[in-house]
Amino acid sequence: MSAIADAYLAERTALPARLHAAVLRVTQRRKVVVGVGITSLLLTFVGMLTTGGSGTIGTIMYVPWVALLAAELGPAAGVLVGIAATGLYFAAAESVGLPHDPVTLVLRLAPLVGVGVAAGLSSRRISSDALELQKTSAAQQALLDSTLDGICLTDASGRILLANAPLQRISVELGIPPHGTVIERLLSLADRTTEPARFRDRMRELAQNPAASEDEFELTESGRVFQGCTAPVQRRDGTLVGRIWSLREVTSDRRLERLRDAFVAAVSHELRTPLTSVSGFLELLGDEEDNLKLSGRTYLTAARRGTTRLQRIVEDLLLVAEIEAERLELRTEPVDLRELAAAAVEITRAAADEKHIALTLDVEGSLPLEADGARLGQVLENLLSNAIKYTPAGGAIVLSASGGDAHRRIEVADNGIGVPHEELGQLFSRFYRASNATRRAIPGTGLGLVIARAIVEGHGGTISLDSREGEGTTVTVTLPLCQPDGGTYL
Repeated sequence: MSAIADAYLAERTALPARLHAAVLRVTQRRKVVVGVGITSLLLTFVGMLTTGGSGTIGTIMYVPWVALLAAELGPAAGVLVGIAATGLYFAAAESVGLPHDPVTLVLRLAPLVGVGVAAGLSSRRISSDALELQKTSAAQQALLDSTLDGICLTDASGRILLANAPLQRISVELGIPPHGTVIERLLSLADRTTEPARFRDRMRELAQNPAASEDEFELTESGRVFQGCTAPVQRRDGTLVGRIWSLREVTSDRRLERLRDAFVAAVSHELRTPLTSVSGFLELLGDEEDNLKLSGRTYLTAARRGTTRLQRIVEDLLLVAEIEAERLELRTEPVDLRELAAAAVEITRAAADEKHIALTLDVEGSLPLEADGARLGQVLENLLSNAIKYTPAGGAIVLSASGGDAHRRIEVADNGIGVPHEELGQLFSRFYRASNATRRAIPGTGLGLVIARAIVEGHGGTISLDSREGEGTTVTVTLPLCQPDGGTYL
């Protein structure tokens, strides 16, 4: 790895690593290995001549050098080396007067040749496995280095075992020290963040709790924002062996969100005042509507409709701003879900009739619960308005509600254009609109489901959407019967 990576692995002792690398470099030089093996064979032969060693001991003394040469040159060469070693043995045996009959020759030749073949085959298998492992390791490292996120693997104590290139680059840019555990290195940034105390507390929590986590921090001087995530690495039995840490820069995303929020707030407030004036003048014109010609009444109706739509957009924008700021208040009281559903159907029936859509209410009996009636009615109106917009003329929509012992269930089902399957996960994002809706130029802001989810979850409920493109959509809302005392706040 690069010098930066070596710094990240500084916990490992440097001297043994260098010695190990030096040994590997020497042993990988074939000429050196072959020279050592041949020299050792000859020295063993000379030693036998000098000492007159026994036959058994003499044969054994040749084994390591046969294995060494076979491992380096392969099984075929191992056979030849075994034969050569046997020849050296019998030459020495002849000189010192040891037995050298055919039976002795076979008993000495077979083990040495067998060692040569086995060592050659084993070496070839090990070399093949090592090469494959090296390729796999290189591919994995290349994959890690190609990601946008900085990623590292630590052991259970937090010492870094592996770090990819993006993390090394980010660490150098931020001046993170190359020594210590991950927590110790990150704590060096605490005084440079916008919330030093919270940052330190969070680092201590991460050190104590290995559970998965997600956090963000912003640097004061540069304004750069980073998102950090951790996840435990465990054996099958649940034993913690380490952790995965990732670091992603999200500065551009956060700046864009701030600009968008500022724009939404500015536009909402700037539009509200003139819209109020326009609405007031339209009401004055309505008093004189009987004196207007047919074309004038048509224009007045269109102006009212456009103003109402703009007012609703402004209200939605302001409501989303409240939701994002966690300032949305829900005033809960006993309400009847059947009455809220009937009111929502009546409010949206004119729009359904205009498109010749059959709008049906399917509710049997009273369905009492504790909720913010105005906000829950807004949810029902949003869901019905969406269904009407995305259902072609002549379609059908059914609003049904039912109850259980501890909850109330609402469903809005239509046979409209549906939503592409790959886009379902994005429908509850701000300003997101399905691609088939934009292609058909169906008007909308992409805020209705965002608002509906916030209100439903504020009541402690859930909302889900199931859709098939070209077949229709069903939105399901589940609400608890009772709310905590004092109301619910998002």
